[in-house]
Amino acid sequence: MSKKQIFTFLRDLTVNNSKEWMDANRKEYQKAKNTWLAEIALILKRLSVHEPSLEQVKPKETIMRINNNRRFQPDKPLYKDNFGCSIGMDMSKPGFYIHLSPSGSFVGGGIYRPEKEILQKIREAIDYDGARLRKLTSTAPFTDFYAGLDEDDQALKTAPRDFPKDHPEVELLRRKNFTAIRTLSEKEIIADDFPALIEKAYLSLQPLNNYLMQAVAFEE
Repeated sequence: MSKKQIFTFLRDLTVNNSKEWMDANRKEYQKAKNTWLAEIALILKRLSVHEPSLEQVKPKETIMRINNNRRFQPDKPLYKDNFGCSIGMDMSKPGFYIHLSPSGSFVGGGIYRPEKEILQKIREAIDYDGARLRKLTSTAPFTDFYAGLDEDDQALKTAPRDFPKDHPEVELLRRKNFTAIRTLSEKEIIADDFPALIEKAYLSLQPLNNYLMQAVAFEE
């Protein structure tokens, strides 16, 4: 199956989001899923050259179930309209994520909505050397692929408690999310050199992720 069929399947699912339709099209879902897993295998092979620990990661370990969790949001559709690939990304450490969807695809990473203790560690790192974070997110290799840190609609209106309001890095301290993403076109995704594009995305993001990992791992 070509990667085009991934988007064909997801479009069909979007307009036929029901258990009955999914049951009748389970084989098409498996074909699309297997095509995506094969692409992830190619991506992991490229990334493991730079991060050998990824040699042990299996493609199926990077994807999530297509069923939405509707326990607390019962109005959500039964199924997601996307395929993803999450490499090391959770609420306690930075990672890398690829998102495929007819409604909008993107690649990026960082750390999103970290827990209070993790966020405090990042803010302490910014207090100590926020200029380095500002510099690395405004110069190559980061800017080879990303425009900068994403806008943070959860940012505080002023400096967080225990930090001066006139801190030179107050804009960074106000943040609650430290992520960067770049949109992907369907043409880019279905191209044969998509794994190479993702390799560039991964390497360009590493300065940000390395800074965040240092902050998260720091112990007094």
